[in-house]
Amino acid sequence: MHDISHIHDFLPCATPSAWVDWALQHPDILLIDHAHCEKKAASTAINLMFRYVDRPELLDTLSQLAREELLHFEQVVQLMRERGVQYDHMTPARYAKGLRQHIRTSEPGRLVDTMIVGALIEARSCERFAALAPHVDEELGRYYRYLLKSESRHFEDYLKLAEQYAGAPIEQRVAFFKEVERELVESPDSEFRFHSGVPRAVDR
Repeated sequence: MHDISHIHDFLPCATPSAWVDWALQHPDILLIDHAHCEKKAASTAINLMFRYVDRPELLDTLSQLAREELLHFEQVVQLMRERGVQYDHMTPARYAKGLRQHIRTSEPGRLVDTMIVGALIEARSCERFAALAPHVDEELGRYYRYLLKSESRHFEDYLKLAEQYAGAPIEQRVAFFKEVERELVESPDSEFRFHSGVPRAVDR
């Protein structure tokens, strides 16, 4: 398995085992939402390329990232077809919105925060693929392990862009978003999603 120790070091917490158990109870939703996540990741990268047309490093990095995310989308959809899983609309997790609501509105803070949020989303995705890989079937586990290299590189790409465009240390801002991310990962959710928190306790 690709070494993702730097991902574990970066993230504020590990994915709770309760989320892994929840994922294994909803294999179809896991695949459908994974496909949506890959498509949204490509869309986000492309939208940033339109917004920041004067940033050549961003354009080069996110162009490659968008292509890889779309390839992953195609691969997941193909896996779903082979397994008889219907791709359909799905409400998103509160995760990305919960992070993005704290992005500053003026530049360069807006760009820097957007890159930090991108780094966190990619890092968490990578960590969750690694957490799931030992527990799913052999084909899916192999595919999740295959994704680790690109997902960890996407994390690094976003973080490097944040550092490059900040013009000042970003540790304090990163620490702020990490705490937001921890709360989103460890707090209860009523619906399972790839980036959901833990299952909400049901009164009996």
